[in-house]
Amino acid sequence: MNQTHPGQRKSWSWSKNRAVFLDRDGVIIKEKGFVFEPDDVVLVDAAAEAIIRMSSMGLKIVVLTNQSGIGRGLFNEESYKKVLRRMVQLLEKSGARLDGVYHCPHAPWEGCDCRKPKPGLALKAAKDLGISLSRSFVVGDKRSDMELARAIGSKGILVRTGYGLRTEMEGNPVWDAVADSIVGAVEVIQKWVEGEKDGA
Repeated sequence: MNQTHPGQRKSWSWSKNRAVFLDRDGVIIKEKGFVFEPDDVVLVDAAAEAIIRMSSMGLKIVVLTNQSGIGRGLFNEESYKKVLRRMVQLLEKSGARLDGVYHCPHAPWEGCDCRKPKPGLALKAAKDLGISLSRSFVVGDKRSDMELARAIGSKGILVRTGYGLRTEMEGNPVWDAVADSIVGAVEVIQKWVEGEKDGA
């Protein structure tokens, strides 16, 4: 697990110590299987703008990503870092910044505590960045992302990009809301947060 590219965010009273945990593939960048070449990194439409909007709400933006390709021997940590740098570069070109990026490098059979839906990555981020997990949000396209949300007491939003539509069609929902993309997820989060403010 690791953190990269920390940033500073304005904290409003209602959003202090809250975060949006984003999956990487299928949410921020387009799903292409195992991505280990920087040239294969393509942002999901309006992903940067969505991240900017979430940041403007005072929420920390943290990426949590399973990268089993490392544990499977398909690529190494350096390849992962090159892809990460390219993603960050594309986001920053549009003015979007991340507060943290954490990855699990293990294969599914290794039995680690950091591979989603296990909570290791989120717990590490919460400790490093002072995040209240029960007041935060998880946005992802896989059941493992939504099961992570339940495990840490956050609200989960399934997006239909990446594997999201297939996940939705499988039924047995473990999420709190569904959105067409990360842009729609921002709308859901804003409604939830504004509802809390109105009820305060």
